[in-house]
Amino acid sequence: MRVFVVSALMLVLVPLAAAQDPAASPTPTFAPAVDMPVVATDFRASLTKPLPNLDRVGVDSSQQRPLTMREALEMALANNKDIEIGRDNVAIAEFDLLGARGAYDPKLNTQTYYERIKTPAASFLSGASEAVEQSDFTGSARIEGLAPKYGGNYKVEFSSIRLTSNSQFAALNPQYPTALTFTYTQPLWRGLRFDLPRRQIEVAKKNLSITDAQFRQRAIETITNVQRAYWDLVFALRNLQVQRDAVRDARTQLEHNRRLVEQGTLAPIDIVAVETQVATFEQAEFVALEDVSRSENNLKNLIAENRQSPFWNTSLVPIDNVDLTVPVVSLPFAMTAALQNRPELQQSDLVREINQLDQRLYRDQTTPQVDLVGSYGVVGTAGTVVSTTNPFTSSNNAVRERVNELSVLNGLDPLAAPPASTLPPDLVGSYPQSLRNLFSDQFNNYRVGVTISLPLRNRTAEANLGRSLVEGNRIATQRQQLEQLIQVDVRNALQTMRSTEARLRAAATARDAAEKQYASEQRKFDTGQSTVFLVLERQTMLATARANELRAQTDLNKAIAELQRATGNALSANNVTVKVR
Repeated sequence: MRVFVVSALMLVLVPLAAAQDPAASPTPTFAPAVDMPVVATDFRASLTKPLPNLDRVGVDSSQQRPLTMREALEMALANNKDIEIGRDNVAIAEFDLLGARGAYDPKLNTQTYYERIKTPAASFLSGASEAVEQSDFTGSARIEGLAPKYGGNYKVEFSSIRLTSNSQFAALNPQYPTALTFTYTQPLWRGLRFDLPRRQIEVAKKNLSITDAQFRQRAIETITNVQRAYWDLVFALRNLQVQRDAVRDARTQLEHNRRLVEQGTLAPIDIVAVETQVATFEQAEFVALEDVSRSENNLKNLIAENRQSPFWNTSLVPIDNVDLTVPVVSLPFAMTAALQNRPELQQSDLVREINQLDQRLYRDQTTPQVDLVGSYGVVGTAGTVVSTTNPFTSSNNAVRERVNELSVLNGLDPLAAPPASTLPPDLVGSYPQSLRNLFSDQFNNYRVGVTISLPLRNRTAEANLGRSLVEGNRIATQRQQLEQLIQVDVRNALQTMRSTEARLRAAATARDAAEKQYASEQRKFDTGQSTVFLVLERQTMLATARANELRAQTDLNKAIAELQRATGNALSANNVTVKVR
């Protein structure tokens, strides 16, 4: 093999060199011939060995199942694995959309803990002699999420504490402080009209529509494949019958020639020619039987639910009429239908719309971040009043009493006692009282402001926007390319249908002429005006003409199916309604 390649290169390269240099006169050199090994020189097929079983493998020919095209389409759409995968893809896209919408689901966070803090009394105002001990049991909850419109986000926080302390300055011990705060952030520029969660939802919707279009495309392809397989099986079964008829006619001719030999009107060698014809037709019959098995398995693979289906052991018999009505379709009408119905174009439109969503998002991300932030909160507290005296005034009591005694001795009026400090009655109570104070809105706070985030450079957003714009140009170019390919597909399908229709008429004429020629040649042979060779030749031509006519008919039926696929009308033309969801 290596020597052959080298010699071939030399044969090609040498003339090229001569063409480049007219003065050169190269002398081609050839590699030496290689002796090919002799293989099976004495092989002869056994004439006594019995033929193998010529039934179709795994098929009981006695169990015949009549099958219409409509039944085959219904079973394929119900059982075909590609269709089942398409349904699963649609369901996956639906869950993706549900997951994208989950971005707006509120989130609840809770926290509960017990805490004890002991700090040294490093100040006279610490309220304790050695250490200040404070313990609290805290519970908090927070609900936050994104607003479905205008890109805002909200947060609601609630906290509740049971606080105890050994500080002498604590007027309420234990006390129950509570707080409730609502915060809302509203984008004023970036994220106001469009943001990432809204983009994901819209993209999920488009992807769901894409899977719908892909599912319809798979349905159209499945319908077309079933139609092809159905008519291939029709041809294979009918061609098997044609070949068997040819074998029968050849054997009849053989018996006829044998009688002529016995009568002495025909040479014995002419029987050998007919026997050769019979063997040749038998070979064609066996090939046709294999084609039947292959075509039938192909159709079963499209319509059977699984490999355990009883269809695999049944002989399928197509019963639809092969003579279909050829549609009269003009090229402009076919192109218009294709541009309206082809799922590939619908998918291309959806991809372009997704790209427009990307452009919208990335263009928005190139703008500054300006947010309006507002919060409003209320607090409440309550507790048990401490029975101890006020630490600020307790040290003055003894001094005031001594001064009053001296004032009495000197005839002066005593000093008045300072007024007792009392807490508002609303603050005295337990935890429910703290909640009542909280929701009474007596103690509130609010904040309103604007936050501005202005990056000095925003190359990431600019790069994403530029990439999406280039991607849009690429999608537009691919759309033009797809439309051109669809145009080629429609033109070819329409031309194939018309050419096959004409071929069918020519094949029918050729078959009719072959039948007449064969009958005429047989009559001439019986009267001694023809030869065995001409009779066998006419017989071969007749078998070929019959097969060609049937092939042209089934090819025409497949061409009609191809035109339906090319124009996207396979579903409506076959009265098929596909329920995607």
